[in-house]
Order: sequence, then C-alpha cells, then structure tokens
Amino acid sequence: YINPTSITIITLSIIMGTIMTMSSSNWLMAWIGLELNMLAILPIISKPKTTRASEATIKYFLTQAIASAMMLLSSTTNAWQTGSWDILELKNKFSTTIMTLSLMMKMGAAPIHFWLPEVLQGTTLQTALLITTWQKLAPISLMYMISNNIQPALLMSAGILSMIVGGLGGINQTQLRKTMAYSSINNLGWTIMIMALSPNLAVMNIFIYMIMTTPIFLMMTSTSTKTLQNLTTTWTTSTATTLSIALLMLSTSGLPPFTGFLPKMLALNELITQKLTTLATLAIMTSLVSLLFYLRVTYLIMVLTSPM
Repeated sequence: YINPTSITIITLSIIMGTIMTMSSSNWLMAWIGLELNMLAILPIISKPKTTRASEATIKYFLTQAIASAMMLLSSTTNAWQTGSWDILELKNKFSTTIMTLSLMMKMGAAPIHFWLPEVLQGTTLQTALLITTWQKLAPISLMYMISNNIQPALLMSAGILSMIVGGLGGINQTQLRKTMAYSSINNLGWTIMIMALSPNLAVMNIFIYMIMTTPIFLMMTSTSTKTLQNLTTTWTTSTATTLSIALLMLSTSGLPPFTGFLPKMLALNELITQKLTTLATLAIMTSLVSLLFYLRVTYLIMVLTSPM
C-alpha cells in the first residue's frame, strides 16, 4: 500500500519531468526534467516487494544514470566549444554522437537495449506499460529536436540493429512482458531509422506504436496474463479480450490492413524515394523476422478460440 500523497507526488513528478524536458530549449533544463522523471519512477518499479523488482529498479537506475552522465558530458563539451547551452545549437560532432547514444540508451534502443527486457520482466504490467510508452516521450522529443545535426549513418545503423535485435530477441520468448520489450525495441528501430530522413514520420510512427501497445498491456493487466501459457487459459473466460490482443499484436507487427502497416509503408516509401533501396530491403527482411513472434501469439489464440 502506498499512501495517496506519495502517489500524487510521484505521478506529478513523472508528468512534470517529461513535460519539462519536452518544452525546454536548454540542455540543463532538459537534463533536470529527465532526472526528475527517473527519480519518480524508481519507487513505482520497486513497488512489488520481490528481489526481481529490486533488481529491475537498480538496473533501470544504473542505465538511466549512465545515460544522464553521457548527456551532461555531451552538452558540456558542446557548450565549451560553442558557448551555447541551446538544444538546437548542438553542432559539435563528438557531442552529437555521445548525445545520440545517450538518448538511445534512455529509450532502450539497440545496441544499448539490454536493460529493457530485464526491467519489464521484473516489474508489474502497468509499470511495463509506463516504461514502454510514457518514458520514451522525453528522449524521442530531444532526438527529434537535434535530428538535423545527427549523422544519418549513425541513426540508420542503430535503427536496423534495433530491428534485428527486436525481431530475433522476441522469437524464443514465452514471457509476454519480454515479448513486448523486444517488440518495443523493434518499433524503436523503425522510429530511429526514419528519424534521419523524416523526423515527423518518426514521431507519427512512435505515437501509433504507443496507441497500439497501451490496450495490449491494459488487456493483459485486466486478465492478469503474463505468459503464453496464461493465454491458453484466458480465452475461456474472456474470449473477446484475447482476440483483441491477437489483432493488436498483428497490428503492431505491421501487417496490412492493420494500422501498424501505415507508418512502416510510409517509412519504406521515404527510404526508396531517397534511393536507399538496400536499407529498405533490409528493413522488410527484419520486419519478417519480428512478424514470426507476433504470429506465434496470434496463432496460439486463433487456434484455441476457433471451434474444433
């Protein structure tokens, strides 16, 4: 039990931190917002009194603290060279690279993604929802702001790597929270890759992902489904919910005619327009790999719910 005052303070701090980062034009204020947000979410992650939750909290804290330190290093070096703390003035190449890596670490994109599946597995479904959606807003908005200064090669390599890691990592999972973590890494890959060419499209992509992920987590919470094994028993009590999870999973995978297909199609269109056909082909291939584990969940549900 947490008393209402604590809940109010924590909730306000999480909202305030993100809004502060998203609306600031100065690196120090953006950093303070991220720190406020991180410190407020730690008690939420550690709320279940289990060793896994404590471990998840420490892993989350350490990765976010390292990312924050990298962010400070980057902005300080830039301020030292250019004399400006302005977010849009991040001109120094070294600073830009370190900042990009720091933001990728904060949102859990490959190659610095290792903490995300572990943290989600160690905490509750509601907290997992918070980490995969709300907690990504601040770093993504910062990346959006500096996207003109980041080397496209860095973003595209990280994007493709995240897609591959997200696709391959999710295949062998039976825990739905870990599956959702890899799904998040995979979708972040699309967002980061297209950020190099069309930042607005990247924002649309991540918002559509969040809109699809939220109901999946909420339905998993309401039926307390945590593993594939649970899904096999859930459909008997709540068939409609289980079917909705299946359809949303397909949508997240980017299968036409679902919503998730739209941002992927636009992203591929953008890549082909820019004559990056090899990259587009790679993206489609990795999308196929990730489709495998979404289909696994869907197939399991469809087979169970269809009349024998």
